[in-house]
Amino acid sequence: MTTRPGAGRPGGARLPADDPALLTLDLDALAARWSDAAGRLPMTAAEMTGADARAQRLGVAGGRLMEHAGAAVAAVARALAAAAGRLDRGPVLVLCGPGNNGGDGLVAARRLARAGQPVIAVLVSADPRPGTPDAAKNWDRLASEPRVERIHAGAARDLTVLAQGVDRAAVVLDALLGTGVRGALREPIRSAVELCLRARAAGVPVLAVDTPTACDLTSGELSDPVVRADVTITFHRPRTGLRTRRGASVAGRVLVAPIGIPVEADRG
Repeated sequence: MTTRPGAGRPGGARLPADDPALLTLDLDALAARWSDAAGRLPMTAAEMTGADARAQRLGVAGGRLMEHAGAAVAAVARALAAAAGRLDRGPVLVLCGPGNNGGDGLVAARRLARAGQPVIAVLVSADPRPGTPDAAKNWDRLASEPRVERIHAGAARDLTVLAQGVDRAAVVLDALLGTGVRGALREPIRSAVELCLRARAAGVPVLAVDTPTACDLTSGELSDPVVRADVTITFHRPRTGLRTRRGASVAGRVLVAPIGIPVEADRG
């Protein structure tokens, strides 16, 4: 079964990967463009996982959902860099975990590079390749992008080297973990979170994908250390955890982008 054109998006509005104007918009314009998604009822991480799975059973390819998410992330990253006066300051540093949250960041890296922005895409994982098929495919695609430098950071020392020049980044993109964690962060993710904190202390804006790493999307509970973002972009519907006092304290401004999950898949 396939979804009909416009399904899951009021008025048939263009989804991010199909919206060429996104990379020209500022943060306020992006928020206005996606206001329908932001106005929906919030959902937990488990509810989003269920909606995603049902969408794929209805015929929406997981890779297409990732493409829409990554396109939205790229637009917000560019707008955030412009708002901070750092668009031409240096590369966008994209910190990607091994799962699909990292895959969203890899799509964003490709789209930013094709828009003329230099990018450093860092796979933060003990393994040399992402652990999900869609994320791995997007990691491989970056090999042919001339404006993208790919780095595998498999250990804490690799992040320590990156941190030395982080003040020259245009934006740091946190695409490490998308649902939050319980207990202490493990390396090399912990060092990547500390790199985000160091960047923000140096005046580099931080964009979190789905949630600031170590903030639970459902409860808003925080681990230590936790990314403190200037902007967080999440998808389809707001998240309950980012509406809590603790979640809001680290999320910064929250934008919610549609990614093509049809209404039939969303039972919330």
